[in-house]
Amino acid sequence: MCGIIGALVTDRDAAPLLFDGLRRLEYRGYDSAGIATLDGDGRPTRRRAAGKLDNLQTSLYAAPMKGRSGIGHTRWATHGPANETNAHPHLAGPIAIVHNGIIENEKPLRAELAAEGVTFESDTDTEVIARLLHRELQRGSSPEDAMATVMPRLAGAFAFVCLLAGEDDLMLAARQGTPLALGLGDGEAFCASDALALAPLTRRVVYLEEGDWAVLRRSGAEVRNRAGETVDRPEVVTEVSGALVGKGNFRHFMEKEIHEQDEVIGYTLRGLIDGLGGDIAKPSLPAMPFDPKTLSKITIVACGTASYAGQIGKYWIERLARVPVECDLASEFRYREPVLPEGGMVLAISQSGETLDTTEALRLGAAQGQITAGVVNVPESTIAREARFVIPTKAGPEIGVASTKAFTTQLAALAVFAVALGLERGALTPEAADGHLRSLTEIPAAIRTILHGPVIRRAEAIAHDLVDKHTVLYLGRGTSWTVAMEGALKFKEISYIHAEGYAAGEMKHGPIALIEEGTPVVFVAPEDGLAEKTLSNMRQVRARGGEVILVTDEKGADRFGELAEHVLEVPTVDPLWAPIALTVPVQVLAYETALAKGTDVDQPRNLAKSVTVE
Repeated sequence: MCGIIGALVTDRDAAPLLFDGLRRLEYRGYDSAGIATLDGDGRPTRRRAAGKLDNLQTSLYAAPMKGRSGIGHTRWATHGPANETNAHPHLAGPIAIVHNGIIENEKPLRAELAAEGVTFESDTDTEVIARLLHRELQRGSSPEDAMATVMPRLAGAFAFVCLLAGEDDLMLAARQGTPLALGLGDGEAFCASDALALAPLTRRVVYLEEGDWAVLRRSGAEVRNRAGETVDRPEVVTEVSGALVGKGNFRHFMEKEIHEQDEVIGYTLRGLIDGLGGDIAKPSLPAMPFDPKTLSKITIVACGTASYAGQIGKYWIERLARVPVECDLASEFRYREPVLPEGGMVLAISQSGETLDTTEALRLGAAQGQITAGVVNVPESTIAREARFVIPTKAGPEIGVASTKAFTTQLAALAVFAVALGLERGALTPEAADGHLRSLTEIPAAIRTILHGPVIRRAEAIAHDLVDKHTVLYLGRGTSWTVAMEGALKFKEISYIHAEGYAAGEMKHGPIALIEEGTPVVFVAPEDGLAEKTLSNMRQVRARGGEVILVTDEKGADRFGELAEHVLEVPTVDPLWAPIALTVPVQVLAYETALAKGTDVDQPRNLAKSVTVE
């Protein structure tokens, strides 16, 4: 959530670079934006605007900003409404500050400052940090000493960056729980919420660790830890491309990313499977720092769409590897005092690798002696750096807030992991593993068929019938239940129409009360061992006037397509891996409905791509 960019440059104005960085961070989700620079006299100047970056750009065109030092921010509101007053950067005396995250003890700190006569100009917790730093400077502290005094007083998960009036060659940065990266250039220095914003400026990156704060100058950066001690953090050469990701000929990033799925799933599988051209295919995962035969339990932690990937992974791992699996919402995991067995694993799934709840759940697992593992799309992310075992996905940058290709590549990675564990534990023979992997590699071709077949045209027609509905139910059994829940999530995320996913067997235990004449019910129901039971649910929906939208395979369409008003058909694939293919039609249905309603598909209201607050 939110985005930070900061720059100390040499022979150019910082503002255009900062604005370009904010464009690159736009995918994270925001509702206001702003930039501050130090002018020729070393005084902070700023431009802020509520709403999209275009509004800020209008302000910058009307009054261009000068200065070689600057900070920028896209804000996702937590404290106070999304307006210009609460937009960042905030000013307090000589300090200009931008901040991500939440200061959990903001109220007592604000009260303490107010008792000393400090007047606040905004509703934000961010301003409290700036006022505390300003107070230390007024007491005669150096900027470094002010940071050393203030940092221990801040509770919560946060990252912030400051400029100081009259200090053209100084930028202060800190992180605790929320990611922040430093960029080192030739006589220049930068910082940002992630490497994507730094990529056009430098490839030399230093990732701050928990509790770190840094003093940046054009000559380099000095990093100190939570205790205020100077520490060395490794400099890495980032793999993130400096090219700005574009939509190509597609109307939205989400549409483009849906259409990239056959390709990126193929990339992911090719990186994780060996021997496809020979007699026996086998998994080619990174070396496992544990003995799979002694693995007692896997606890999967994730949020949102990634948690649904984990639930499908649970089915696969238990079936193929015979390891008990529990799938937890990361946002709840830490607060239920989980009992984790000796020899167990905590497996975190996160596209960004920075999701705060998921990162903290992984750390809890590590603290309790669990093997830590991650399925991530960003190889330099916090989870990728902290987990002992990482299974990479190859989705590439995902800009649309509603996850599509990240989800299906997570499924592909979990599928190979399940086969690998089964093989190592002796639950699968090499021949059985080979068969599973070869059928898995047929999925990209099936998705290609979906994306170039009648599904999109049919989904577009269905969407026009759905735009005026108040609620849509999604039902399925087995792994199709999880696809139904993911379909409902996508639908409500971007169309703003209420949708819920249920296990079809639970329909009689509550959801059936919602079904009346014209209620749309999406059944995710391939022809598998559970099809007969799902067929009974369809008849019950039809008997009450509900409209059945069937997402199925070729065999399912032949068997019970006549019970549906609409059918979205996928090619028949190995039933084990069918959830990957079945996901695509529910993504397309959500996209086409949002398009018909005219909502902001790529940046739906109130949502953020990378959730770095609790």
